Amino acid sequence: MLHILVYGDSLTWGIIPDTRRRFAFEERWPGVLENKLNARGPRVRITEDCLNGRRTVWEDPFKPGRNGMAGLAQRLEMHSPLALVILMLGTNDFQFSHPHNNAWSAAQGVAALVNEIRKAPIEPGMPQPPVLVVCPPAITTPRGALAEKFSGAELRCAGLADAYRKMCAELSCHFFDAGSVTSSSRVDGIHLDADQHVTLGNALAEPVSQILK
Repeated sequence: MLHILVYGDSLTWGIIPDTRRRFAFEERWPGVLENKLNARGPRVRITEDCLNGRRTVWEDPFKPGRNGMAGLAQRLEMHSPLALVILMLGTNDFQFSHPHNNAWSAAQGVAALVNEIRKAPIEPGMPQPPVLVVCPPAITTPRGALAEKFSGAELRCAGLADAYRKMCAELSCHFFDAGSVTSSSRVDGIHLDADQHVTLGNALAEPVSQILK
């Protein structure tokens, strides 16, 4: 059985937009992806390491532990051997507390995480897992309870997919643009609605299968 680690934030944790509730595993995109991969073989197990509010490399002024760099190398140690790491972060880099962040800075944050994954002190003889960077869909107009927290984010995240694509080419890691198959929530403009989880999980099955080969 192949082991995949998914490292993300609330878009992957599966928060139900404009609530504090969570979609079930089989409804979240990692669960959809796992079931799709297992239906075609070989068998895989997906471990989710997803934290609401997680940034790439930035701190949250109100909640500790949201810097994506913190403990990342140790997570690689814990879950090895891994066949793949899927990294989907960046949305929270555009919160109010990071008013100068743009697409370039988020891409650089992801690049730092990719480099951290590649130098993680995994056990001798265990494989260095490939990395698939999934660019989250662009934020639209933030609505609901998170509107103030993400005020102006739809402007600052402009060009995110292009910045991620360029960064991945420079680092020779795999890339997938979630915005090519879906968009941010119709409810809050930030997260993923139930049908968007299904769409993203199904769309990732083919590129992930190719990487695992």
